[in-house]
This record gives sequence, C-alpha cells and structure tokens, in this order.
Amino acid sequence: MKIKYTGKLTAIAIVVLIMSSCKVTQQYKQPSVKTDSLYRSANTTDTSSMANIPYTQMFKDANLQAMLQEAISNNNNLKVATGRIKEAEANLRQSKAAFLPTFSVEPQYTKQKVAASQGGSLGIFPSNNYEISGTASWEADIWGKLKSAKKAALASLLQSDAYKRSVQTQLISDVVTDYYSLLAYDKQLAITIQTVANRKEDVETNKALKLANINNANEASVAQSEANRYAAEVTIPDLQNNIRETENAICVLLGRQPGSIQRDSLDRQQADTSLETGLPAQLLSNRPDVQEAEFNLRYYFEQINTARAYFYPSLSITAQGGWQSATVGALFNTASLFGNITAGLTQPIFNHGLNKQRLALAKAQYEENLATFQQKVLTAGQEVSNALYSYQSAENKATIRSLQLDASKRAVDYNRELLKNGYATYTDVLTSEQNYLTAQLNSVNDRLQQLTAIVSLYRSLGGGWK
Repeated sequence: MKIKYTGKLTAIAIVVLIMSSCKVTQQYKQPSVKTDSLYRSANTTDTSSMANIPYTQMFKDANLQAMLQEAISNNNNLKVATGRIKEAEANLRQSKAAFLPTFSVEPQYTKQKVAASQGGSLGIFPSNNYEISGTASWEADIWGKLKSAKKAALASLLQSDAYKRSVQTQLISDVVTDYYSLLAYDKQLAITIQTVANRKEDVETNKALKLANINNANEASVAQSEANRYAAEVTIPDLQNNIRETENAICVLLGRQPGSIQRDSLDRQQADTSLETGLPAQLLSNRPDVQEAEFNLRYYFEQINTARAYFYPSLSITAQGGWQSATVGALFNTASLFGNITAGLTQPIFNHGLNKQRLALAKAQYEENLATFQQKVLTAGQEVSNALYSYQSAENKATIRSLQLDASKRAVDYNRELLKNGYATYTDVLTSEQNYLTAQLNSVNDRLQQLTAIVSLYRSLGGGWK
C-alpha cells in the first residue's frame, strides 16, 4: 500500500509540473511596426506591387535574362547561402532528435582474480565475466525546453532561407545595374568617337580658312581646334577602361572568369515602368531581408524560453538491461538476464549564476534584434522613397534635356556655317560643341538613372526572388 500511495503522489506531482509548465514558455507574436506613411509622398491603397513580377518579365533583354539565369546558377555568394540552409536543416533535425530517447549497447568482458584475503579461491585460475548490456535514457520535456530549442532551430532555418532570397534579390539588382551601366558606357563611347570625328573636320576647316585667309583664321585657331579634338579623344581610354572593369564585375557575379559580355544597346532597353509599390505593410512579406531580421528575432525569443526552462527541474528516465554470465555458452540464457529502470528529478540550486546570465543574455540579444528588425523596416521605406523620387527626377530631367539637346545641336550647326562664311569665330563653334557634347553625355546618364531607379525600386520592394 505504501508503494502504491507513493506512485500516486509521483503521478500527481508530474501532472502539476506539466500544468505549471504552460507559464514557463510564451508564444511568439510579431512585434508591431509602424508602416503608415513609410513611403514618402506615395499614398496608395492599391495592393498591386511590382515586387510580384518575375525578373524574366521585368527585364526583357534576352542577353540580360540569360545572364540572370547564369548568375542564379553559378554565383558563389548564392552557393554560400545555400550552404547555410543545409546547416540550418541539420540543426533542425538535431533538435527534433532530442525528443527521442538515447540508446547505447556495450559488450564487455572482465577477467578477475580475487585475493584470498577477500574470499577468493587459492587456485591459479581467475574468474571470467561476459556481459552485453544496453542503456536507454529519455528526458521528459516538461517545461518546453526542447520544444523551444526546436522552434529556435526552425526560426534559424527560415532565417537562412530568407537570407538566400535576400542574396538573390541583391544579385539580380547588381547584375542588371552593372549591365545598364555597361550599355551606358558603350553609348558614351560611341558619342565621344563621333565627336572626335567631327572635331577632326573642324581642324581641317580651320586649316582651309587659314590658307584662304578668311575670318582672320590663323595658327592659333588651328591649334585651338586641334586641342579641342584631343580634349574629347583623351576621354576614350577612360571609357574603355570603365567598360572593361564593368565587364569583369559582371563576370564575377556570374561566377565566371573575367571576359567580354554579350549585350544589346541602351536605346533598346525596356522595363516595366508601372512603378506599383503596393502597401508599405507588404514589405514585411515581400522583402527577404526584413523577413530575415524577424526570423532572427524569433530565434532569440525562443532562446529566452529555453533559458527560463533551465530554472526548473528536469525529469529523466534511464533504463539498463542485458545478459551477464561467467561463460559464453550461458550468456543468452534466461537466467542471465538483468535490468533496472530509474526515474529522477534534477533541480538546479547553485551553478555560479549560469542560468541567470543565460536568461539575461537571451533577453539582451532579443532587444538588440528587435531594434535591428525595426530599423530594417525603416531602411526599406527609405529605399523605396528614394527610388521613386530618383525615377521621377530622371523623368523630369529627360524632358528638359531633350530641349537642351535640340538647342545645342542647332547652335553647333549655325556656328559652323557662320564660321565657313566668315561671320563667327572658332571660339563660338568650340563653345557650342562643348555644350552639345556635355548635353549628349548627360542625356545618357539621365537614361541610366531612369533604368537604375526602376531596378532599385524593384529590389527595395522585394522583387527578384519569386
């Protein structure tokens, strides 16, 4: 009766412990973040977002699409991110395995001779002992320590997956941006080469005017026209260097050795210009880096739960059994069987403050990552706002720039004609040519700004991984 009564008390105690465990761990809830007016001067109720457009539809250049696919397949940073996912998967499997009992088998042979003073035989032959035993142990997850560790491992896995998607989003943006920059350098190089050809004609014109003694043309005007030609020509090596460096940068992103890049022209580029941003709150589900920050926050939240569980007793059950005999032949007889089972609670009392410090550390790390998560959301809103205004600024400049280009071109043509007829000096021609070249090069930059603003907005909204 006494043993039966004690068993009932033990069962009641375990039930009470399990019921009270509900108060030890807490359920994770997404922290509140303010997303109202996150996009400056962009108030919309439309949930359509360009982030949901696949990159194959967003960027229509066939050469660019092929490079993006190659980058996703071969980029080394993306491979590193994939490796992190595999590591997190292994950790998650390990955390799940902690719920299962451990089991080990130990075969053992002992040869022993006991001294006569200890009751041993006076014979010269020692005693033999053959044993095959197994041990199993299991820890009951009363306080949710193992469950919280599994949730933390799951959050780490989700974080690594979000990290990979973040790397891919940035990779898409980098490849497209570098590709557009390469096309812009190509066009600027073509403009400069054409300008050099035009200025060579200016040199010949000034030489002819000098020989004909028209409009006071002299060696100074000839020298000035030559200097004007060389001033344009000297920029060609820098443009060629920029082209080569950009090609090499793209090759690194593609996971290949430096080399040439097959490409189209800047004028033929088309991209989705609807610029649909959706609602700011959608950044929480669209931007991988924001998700990564939140999963990291969840990881440390579960670390707090785990740290709390260390303050409470742990229940472990251990069983041992096997066969033991003095001879091998009788080892597996029924009479050789032995076994025992033990259950016990271990309550931490003094461990140099380790449990308190573990909890304090987990709470501090949670607070740190909470601030990081909130900062990620603010940064995302900033990037979207900047990209929107950058595109609008480029659009406004393009309208004015077209008028400037037309006026500058007419000024060059008029001044050249006046120079031939003796009604203008070469200084007038030089000034108009310099203004026209500057306007041409700036118009290329305006177009590049438009395209890169679209790419930046696409990335800022979380596009590129779906």
